Amino acid sequence: MEKRNKIIYWIATLWLALGMASTGIVQLLKVKEEVANITQLGYPLYFLTLLGIWKILGVVTILIPKFTLLKEWAYAGFFFAMSGAIFSQLASGNPLNKIFPSLLLLLLTVISWYFRPADRKIISVKL
Repeated sequence: MEKRNKIIYWIATLWLALGMASTGIVQLLKVKEEVANITQLGYPLYFLTLLGIWKILGVVTILIPKFTLLKEWAYAGFFFAMSGAIFSQLASGNPLNKIFPSLLLLLLTVISWYFRPADRKIISVKL
């Protein structure tokens, strides 16, 4: 069971890291399609820089060992960013197929967080 969980964790985490890093880079470079998408949703352009930086930092955080509290924040940030992206697409009246990339990254975030090894979790001590 433990080996299966590690395999699930690393597959989900590597795909999550790839997805977040690639979208973060696209946002930092302000690729034309991404600029059109973010402005169509009603967000200012500087939001792309903010999202791109936080995604790259989040990827680094979930991949490096230790820093368990920071990992929790990175997972929470990914969760909020992707659920916000889904809600933004739906609230803007965009077709349902526009939510699938964000939905996939949200699912990978949850799977990676759930299956993370014990050394990547915050251990609470009861006194």
